[in-house]
Amino acid sequence: MDAVVLVGGFGTRLRPLTEQIPKPMLPVGHVPMIERLIRRLGRGGVTDVVLALGFKPEPFHEAFPADRCGDVRVTYAVEPEPLDTAGAIRFAADTAGIDSTFVVANGDVMTDLDVGALVEAHRVAGAEATIHLIGVEDPSAFGVVELVDGSESGGGRAGRIERFVEKPAPGTEPSNLINAGTYVFEPAVLERIPAGRRVSIERDTFPELVEAGSMFGLATVDYWIDAGVPDLYRAANLDLLSGDRVHDSCEAISPDASVDPGATLMNTIVGAGAVIESGTTVVDTVVLPGGFIGARAQVESSLVMGRVEADATVIEAIIGAEGVVAEGDHVAFDTVPAQQ
Repeated sequence: MDAVVLVGGFGTRLRPLTEQIPKPMLPVGHVPMIERLIRRLGRGGVTDVVLALGFKPEPFHEAFPADRCGDVRVTYAVEPEPLDTAGAIRFAADTAGIDSTFVVANGDVMTDLDVGALVEAHRVAGAEATIHLIGVEDPSAFGVVELVDGSESGGGRAGRIERFVEKPAPGTEPSNLINAGTYVFEPAVLERIPAGRRVSIERDTFPELVEAGSMFGLATVDYWIDAGVPDLYRAANLDLLSGDRVHDSCEAISPDASVDPGATLMNTIVGAGAVIESGTTVVDTVVLPGGFIGARAQVESSLVMGRVEADATVIEAIIGAEGVVAEGDHVAFDTVPAQQ
């Protein structure tokens, strides 16, 4: 089975971490985000993935030099110009020659969804398109899905989607189910997307499918997180330490990191090549590969790719690869260097 993975965004929400590395190549538990996603697709029966790229294909070629990720073959479709989500799907599918049922996945979603179960629910429903749905506590910030019969979304059965309600006022939402970013499509969906044009899957294609009565949704209670924003990217990493993920986990400290025995680390991941000196306290933090935290520094709830010098304090901050928190400085609720 084929899959299209959307990785063409600029990663603006994760700047400055994405100034030098594409968002899908950022590590989640020492492994590139895109690699964890492809391996999950492979467990669900996907054999071929085409990465829908807008720019910078080179880091992906370097990550998969044999054009394989485990047992999954990896190919690339680089858009000549931005085509938005549906346009990118059509372009990638045409490039890969997809002509049968296929999966689509957003490149920044981390989930324990069984893709094989989603495909099976799609086939049982006889759907043209089936999307993964997840329940959230506060759906008012999302596009909420209303099913014709909400009870049909349980027990592995997909329910037909009646409508999408964009960011409903609290108390007016028809459900708490939102689009979770993994889809199963029939080739007929591609015929609804004009080739070579900017088309949004959410704003243009989905309403057309709903109107045709051929779009279904499968709600699950799996682990799910949109790792494309700083707090949730950090959470996606730290969640791998809890032991609650179905297939994914990691060691807190990379064997290629240097952590002084006099450092105190709590609920923290330290990437390859990172250095943490003596007397530091690092809590609820992801120190990315090559990051540095100097002696006696205090770091909490942060993402560190650059340098935190001795005796500095960093709280809920993002330190980019070129960022430096000077000795003794205090940084809180900020980015270094600042986002533009």
